[in-house]
Amino acid sequence: MTDLFAKKPLAVLFREAEETGSHSLKRTLGVFQLTALGVGAVIGAGIFVFSGLGAHYAGPGLMLSFVISGLGCAFAALCYAEFAAMIPLAGSAYTYAYATLGEIFAWIIGWDLTLEYAMGASTVSSGWSNHFIELLNIFNLKMPLWLAYDHWTGFRTAQDVVARQMAQASAPTLVAGTQPFLERKVAILAAQSPELLQRAHDLLGAPHLFGYEIGFNLPAFIVALVITTVLVIGIKESARFNTTIVVIKVSVVLFVIGLGAHYVRAANWGSDWSTFAPFGFSGIGAGAAYIFFAYIGFDAVSTTAQEAKNPQRDLPIGIIASLLACTALYIAVAAVLTGMVPWRDINIEAPVARAFLDRGLSGASHIITLGALAGLTSVMLVMLLGQTRVLYSMANDGLLPRKFFADIHPRFRTPWKNTMLVGMLAAIVGSVTPIDDIGKMVNIGTLLAFVIVCIAVMTLRSTNPGQERPFRTPWVPFVPIMGILFNGYMMYKLGWINWARLIGWLIIGLVIYFTYSRKHSRVQAALDGRESPVTSVRERSSSPLAP
Repeated sequence: MTDLFAKKPLAVLFREAEETGSHSLKRTLGVFQLTALGVGAVIGAGIFVFSGLGAHYAGPGLMLSFVISGLGCAFAALCYAEFAAMIPLAGSAYTYAYATLGEIFAWIIGWDLTLEYAMGASTVSSGWSNHFIELLNIFNLKMPLWLAYDHWTGFRTAQDVVARQMAQASAPTLVAGTQPFLERKVAILAAQSPELLQRAHDLLGAPHLFGYEIGFNLPAFIVALVITTVLVIGIKESARFNTTIVVIKVSVVLFVIGLGAHYVRAANWGSDWSTFAPFGFSGIGAGAAYIFFAYIGFDAVSTTAQEAKNPQRDLPIGIIASLLACTALYIAVAAVLTGMVPWRDINIEAPVARAFLDRGLSGASHIITLGALAGLTSVMLVMLLGQTRVLYSMANDGLLPRKFFADIHPRFRTPWKNTMLVGMLAAIVGSVTPIDDIGKMVNIGTLLAFVIVCIAVMTLRSTNPGQERPFRTPWVPFVPIMGILFNGYMMYKLGWINWARLIGWLIIGLVIYFTYSRKHSRVQAALDGRESPVTSVRERSSSPLAP
């Protein structure tokens, strides 16, 4: 009989964490590599894009918006750190939920993390493609729109280009990138005139298949496959690749801060509270809700617990240090941006690059584009890495087919089959799908994971207070409760349509659980006496019970 709330014993988790050999993941990551993975996951296009949107809600108070968003993540990070040190296994929130809340919650969070990681990687691959196309434009190289975007995004892009041309032609005095120019462009797009549509179709130039225009985001497809190849080759090589990219993009961020500081005018920050926060604290809160999405990814550090040399010490440092470093950089960039440009004039689409272009610093704007490209590359790597490790853990527990999802390559010591599958799916989704809405699903999936981890910390403190904890979340239950409130509120602000999508996604997952996973669960097999709960990985690989 299935016990939906059966928990995976901590003794089993500790036994699995100690396993070595060709069937286990390779422990090669130190504190520097773990921190770099966290920074690599967090700093992407968000620091160069979301700051502009947030500034139009918070004004110069954007600096405080980053503080508020950072606090919401910090509460969750402290909870993640306790579990990561106590249960140093791949799987992140999935593993923690299995040990504290039971199998059904573990499955829900594991399935939910697919939204954060796999779909997030698809979203990022499309963003990478956009910046790659910008890089090509610097060298006057052009890709056909139908080969640079999925069909729907390509057609919208073509309309946007034509609308800009029409806006400029109708009012030559308007400066591109300013709010009045953007408002004129939006009005032209809203009218959907026959001239706009015809010119957009001509600019798109898409081939037809069965009478329909087609589009394929070739750069997004290729970059996802390249990152997948790096991940298959090995975690050490992946970490080196990520660290190199992180050094590049952090250098670019520091370049932005250092050069931009010379152009800051303190008057742009305001002289009192009303000019510093033109829409009051509610405006700062609204800005925080938007820029929160620039923080997604730090939790991916915990998915590499089984590959850390000294997880009890290094994982908490990696999680918290990466979050603190990113928050400090975000606040500094916000200060420079709002000091360089009056907040009403900040460009929404490319705020940082435009701030430098407006001062004739075209070379600096090109460097910023390169930094954003590097940032997205490392974000994609860490997201795909996190997804494959969650699937590996679920397969080891029998909730997914073990021979495929938990198969370790004898040479590279990586879960190569599931890495190739996840990478191919991310490549396909990112190349043919308009992913604006998927991006919002990524956010709500991430927030749900944060809330569950905060609940799990309080649960385990109550049910197993004597368990050794190399790192203890401070001020329990205050910290986890604040994490639940902060992140739950941001889930609420995402709106009912994203709640409906999340529920639909979870229903699909529950169908898989009840038709396959619960019948093959190792924990359920142990309860029924069909399998020892402490069977090792090597023993399982030769067991007739292994699917």
